[in-house]
Amino acid sequence: MIDRIATAVVVVADQDTMLAFFTGPLGFTLTTDAEMWPGARWVEVAPPGGGTSLVLSAAKDFDREPDQVYPMTFTSSDLAATAARLTADGVEVTDRITEPWGTYIRVTDPEGRQLVVVDRVSNRA
Repeated sequence: MIDRIATAVVVVADQDTMLAFFTGPLGFTLTTDAEMWPGARWVEVAPPGGGTSLVLSAAKDFDREPDQVYPMTFTSSDLAATAARLTADGVEVTDRITEPWGTYIRVTDPEGRQLVVVDRVSNRA
């Protein structure tokens, strides 16, 4: 049986720019940066606590456009501190948004996509 999601993929315009964003302000760790075939790289990052990793796939390598949205959400155990730290690092962050299902912020990446960071504490069942 399948027991977990190993990776999610987001197709990006510039792997190096997005790698710097994830390993810089977002605090992810680079887990893989390897050649797939000449001129193409498999770039994978993971959050500090582990879990599902994220592949930053170059659009040019698959003759397609970069994704417009993230195919997943992210969580934080301290949403206010996360928003403050990202803002201090010059990252565009929305105010906290509360919906019936939980509280979250939107963080704009260097390519203009918004990723959703959910307050893990407010979303526990």
